[in-house]
Amino acid sequence: MTIVEAAAALRARKVSAEELVRESLRTIEANERLNAFITVTENLALAQARRADEEIARGDDRGPLHGIPYALKDVFSTKGIRTTCGSKIFAEHIPDHDSAVYEKLTQAGAVLMGKTGLQEFAYGITCNNPHYGAIRNPRDPSRIPGGSSGGSAAAVASGMVFFAMGSDTGGSIRIPAAFCGCAGIKPTTGRVSRYGVMPLDFSLDHMGPLARTAQDTGIVLHAIAGFDSRDDTSSRQPLAEYGAPAPHAFQGRRVGVPDNFYNERLVPEVSRAFQAALKAAESAGARLVPIRVPNPAEINAVSRMILLAEASALMEPYLHRRSDFGADVLALLDQGRLLPATDYVNAQRLRRLFQKEWARLWNDVDCIFTPTAPITAPEIGAASVDIDGAPEDVRLASTRYVRAINVLGLPAISVPLQGEGLPVGLQVIGKPFAEAEIIGFAAAAISPQEH
Repeated sequence: MTIVEAAAALRARKVSAEELVRESLRTIEANERLNAFITVTENLALAQARRADEEIARGDDRGPLHGIPYALKDVFSTKGIRTTCGSKIFAEHIPDHDSAVYEKLTQAGAVLMGKTGLQEFAYGITCNNPHYGAIRNPRDPSRIPGGSSGGSAAAVASGMVFFAMGSDTGGSIRIPAAFCGCAGIKPTTGRVSRYGVMPLDFSLDHMGPLARTAQDTGIVLHAIAGFDSRDDTSSRQPLAEYGAPAPHAFQGRRVGVPDNFYNERLVPEVSRAFQAALKAAESAGARLVPIRVPNPAEINAVSRMILLAEASALMEPYLHRRSDFGADVLALLDQGRLLPATDYVNAQRLRRLFQKEWARLWNDVDCIFTPTAPITAPEIGAASVDIDGAPEDVRLASTRYVRAINVLGLPAISVPLQGEGLPVGLQVIGKPFAEAEIIGFAAAAISPQEH
């Protein structure tokens, strides 16, 4: 059942919010092996559900998320509920305030089931957390769910919740969506407030939802988007109707298909699924336009430089507690501390240049289609994957197609394609603040698989 379907059932009195919550709790318990949750807020969820049922019954309708069970990645502050960031250092941290996203979802009447697991400090893509255990992929529990929002993706893909919030610094919403077979959107920089979220990076972090369909991500985005004076990156750009159906989204529209980088070094099953998606879009009225995208490999290098420096700066107050960090995260933080300031400054200068170069693409296309990742979900513990007979680091391979989009600040959504086995993701990239358009394109591209 999607958010759209559950909302209709609630208003038709075919189901109650409390019944949805109890089913969610049963599903969480039945899938305990996946390790998707760090904290389950059972009592709060039941109280919020009963309140939602009472409000809906008397006609006090807060919108399509009213009474819908969801989860928060455990970086979103929740007053009185621990927020660990997947770390030992914050294992018992209980915030005294709510994040902006949680405030807005509470106002929308959504029902919090708990806080999902993640890579330690949201810094990585495997979700093999040394403090809370490995999170497992619902499609194959021997494989990673992707990260760092792996618990959120696992919770959505296994049916524990209707949607879950994630954060995305270098692909951390889109990679788990692709590996687990659900939808996930990284909005434009400034579209969703970062207030009350434990940061990984000053300038690359984005907040967004994972859900069962593209349209459902739009419904959630509509509830959480908007200006927030507490976030100095927040934008006043007007909002759109992000969850509105777009049955003829492709008619007369130009879909950019990169003929460089995004067609290099990908496994055959990803290539075949992506080519099928292009044909489906063309059949639905899209005009496929070959394009050459500027400098994606160089942008990825800039991204890694910025992230290493800014993450290390943010973690500086805690680095005296070296034994409380996992080895993989500590190694990255140590690397960041060794970077010259000149390299960081030059990376930020190049970032502005790349943004200008990519901005010219929108004169020729309305969106860009790429695979989300060149691989499917690797096995838990694997350090490398084989592509075309050559090994590649799991982290670098998984983030290769998504990392640059954070540097550019563009919106991008990943939606599941019809694959041959493990899930494969389609990434749809748009111009700034074109979230409504890319959600429509993504939904139209996979409409046979969405239901």
